[in-house]
Amino acid sequence: MVLEQPAPVESAPLHPRDIPIPTPGPGEIRVRVHCCGLCHTDLHTIEGELSIPKLPVVPGHQIVGTVDELGAGVKNFRGGERVGIPWLNWTDGTCRYCRAGQENLCEHARFTGLDVNGGYAEYTIVNEAFAYTLPEQFSDAHAAPLLCAGLIGYRSLRLSNVPKNGRLGLYGFGASAHIVIQVARHLGHEVYVFTRSAKHRDFAKRLGAAWVGGAGEKAPYELDSAIIFAPAGPLVLDALRAIRKGGTVTLAGITMSSIPPMDYSLIYYEKVLRSVANLTRQDAREFLALAPQVPVKTEVEVFPLESANQALADLKHSRIEGAGVLQVSK
Repeated sequence: MVLEQPAPVESAPLHPRDIPIPTPGPGEIRVRVHCCGLCHTDLHTIEGELSIPKLPVVPGHQIVGTVDELGAGVKNFRGGERVGIPWLNWTDGTCRYCRAGQENLCEHARFTGLDVNGGYAEYTIVNEAFAYTLPEQFSDAHAAPLLCAGLIGYRSLRLSNVPKNGRLGLYGFGASAHIVIQVARHLGHEVYVFTRSAKHRDFAKRLGAAWVGGAGEKAPYELDSAIIFAPAGPLVLDALRAIRKGGTVTLAGITMSSIPPMDYSLIYYEKVLRSVANLTRQDAREFLALAPQVPVKTEVEVFPLESANQALADLKHSRIEGAGVLQVSK
């Protein structure tokens, strides 16, 4: 499913096309895609909210498949092995950020489904250093959301500085939040969920939320930390009001609407407001090792590849409980 020009998903901008099967270069593997998770970043790409370096492009960056062909010099994978491919597709390893252990901020990073063709297709290629062996406990469809919803959620949780047995707020309750709540509870935290969807509130309760309510509602206790998944700038003010002195509000999305002006008193007392950008390979290794221990149970709704436009519209309008996944091949 190819994006030739950005447009609202309601206009069905993805089109089925036959494109050449890619050939892996040195150090690369070709992957036959089994399924690919849906992500809000896909929406931002398809609808033109992100700058797109190349068109046409095949979106998708929560890819699960099997190694189909090896490029010269590949050492870590063999044919037929199941792998996952996430958003971070390649980094240069030499810029100031890579040298400082911040490869998620690499000056020349490439991203799957944006700079290079992604997983809304039968085949894709990736450098072997940016592919991952997946825990056996997860089926293909249930593994797909781990590769962005899980990874970004894990990084957001890690950077939120929740103290031991702390109180964590989650604003928005989609694919990432439904994984984060499980990890947070596994680590001993209480989770308070703010979402406008009654369906998502019920889902959060089933996953063990200590309290659920709307974004403007006041939780029964002060929060230690909060993660905002919904791309709505006004939520920043709500979250800052909800956290204690010295607490942290983490913004997990790749885009967000404008944050309203705020009085300085709202962020005084050493409150921290921070964003999360991309992920590192270390995040991936840590989370994929942790997920089976929780154990994370992903809730998925599976769509055929040719229904990608409708699936993305359902994602945009919060009609998916948990995570959406495209079935590409068996």
